[in-house]
Amino acid sequence: MSRLQVVSGKGGTGKTTVAAALALALAREGRRTLLVEVEGRQGLAQLFGAEALPYEERKIAVAPGGGGEVFALAIDAERALLDYLQMFYKLGSAGRALKKLGAIDFATTIAPGLRDVLLTGKACEAVRRKDRSGRYVYDHVIMDAPPTGRITRFLNVNDEVAGLARFGPIHNQAQAVMKVLKSPETAVHLVTLLEEMPVQETADGIAELQQAGLPVGRVVVNMVRPHHVDEDTLRAAAGGHRTEVAKALSRAGLGGARRGGLAERLVEPLLAQAAEHASRVELERAQRAVLEGLRVPTYELPLLGTGVDLAGLYALAKDLRKQSVAE
Repeated sequence: MSRLQVVSGKGGTGKTTVAAALALALAREGRRTLLVEVEGRQGLAQLFGAEALPYEERKIAVAPGGGGEVFALAIDAERALLDYLQMFYKLGSAGRALKKLGAIDFATTIAPGLRDVLLTGKACEAVRRKDRSGRYVYDHVIMDAPPTGRITRFLNVNDEVAGLARFGPIHNQAQAVMKVLKSPETAVHLVTLLEEMPVQETADGIAELQQAGLPVGRVVVNMVRPHHVDEDTLRAAAGGHRTEVAKALSRAGLGGARRGGLAERLVEPLLAQAAEHASRVELERAQRAVLEGLRVPTYELPLLGTGVDLAGLYALAKDLRKQSVAE
């Protein structure tokens, strides 16, 4: 069975970017990776500068180092239900007629658990699929999943469909999905920032996943900003040591340190920035301590100052490779 990597995170943490970078990092040395989107936002197409993804697997990138390939798929619940009806009930044109009548949208709206079974089921089918030679088609399947607040309910489809079907094809499908999701070959990674709310949501998400028996992978700390000032300088500046700062600016060639000089006039704005920087460093240090207390391995990805484009994705993938993501 291929490995399934599920990526979730609080909105705004960059989980789609992380999922894409992870797919590139894992697709190496001839390996094939499928990147799956389930929320209908076409975020992956935007990241890779591609047209809107259809309901079919399409190659969107080649990974550096051996020509591994990344394929992508945007799963649509209605199309997945049509596939499901054809697979189990051979409805053919009758299924298409149901779609025209709006019956499929009605079914997935009144039974949201069914929608989740269809979405996760399509990804799990790709995990189990083999080619004619008996080899798994993909080495890794990466799912850009819903946010942390509902990731456990989304993945725990067995409980969701218990009230819909206690036996029959839907029940069997849910059982097959849960077998994949709770397999040792599956990991659920949570993306966070070094901020209080995302870290707390990550901690809550890990607890919920563990309680549901779903496999927690790693925490990915995204958009980590560098610290340009050493601890001694930071303490001096944040502590309001005007004279020391003015002298340091003067030594750097920014005018005299006397009152009214250029170096002295720069002190106040620099002290304000230093205090803000010191506050952020302290906040990040506290959030790192919370993450360490979760006892879950972590990756860190830097903040890309120019925004995320295809070159940025490859850079993030390289960072993940350095952190042994592909082991």
